[in-house]
Amino acid sequence: MADYPAEVQATQNPSANAPVSAILAVYVLFGIAAVVGIAGHGLFIGAPLLTLLGVVAVIIAYVKRDDARGTWTASHVTWLIRTFWWSLLWNVIGWIVAVTVIGIPVAWVIWVATTIWVIYRLVRGYLYFKDSQPIPDIA
Repeated sequence: MADYPAEVQATQNPSANAPVSAILAVYVLFGIAAVVGIAGHGLFIGAPLLTLLGVVAVIIAYVKRDDARGTWTASHVTWLIRTFWWSLLWNVIGWIVAVTVIGIPVAWVIWVATTIWVIYRLVRGYLYFKDSQPIPDIA
């Protein structure tokens, strides 16, 4: 009789159930939203993720959040969701500043800084993602 090795169950590998394709889709959608926002409006757009693509991406991130829990992709979901909401906050602050006495020049500085920050977050997160690594220091 031949001895056959025991079957390996998929649940033994925690990364086997990671929603990699969904998180990649979120990165791609956020990236496209950022490029379209910058190309369409220049760097003075406050939150390049606040386009239809960005909103769809954050919805996908929220839907896949439970699937990612306990895997290396969980930090990426948190990272992307926080990037969206912080960029929204700074966009709103930019608009509040734009309609006050301080004016448009200060608002543009806020919007440019927010756009650069969003691009940094997307690139940094994707570099960890492509290596199948969690983003360090994400609670």
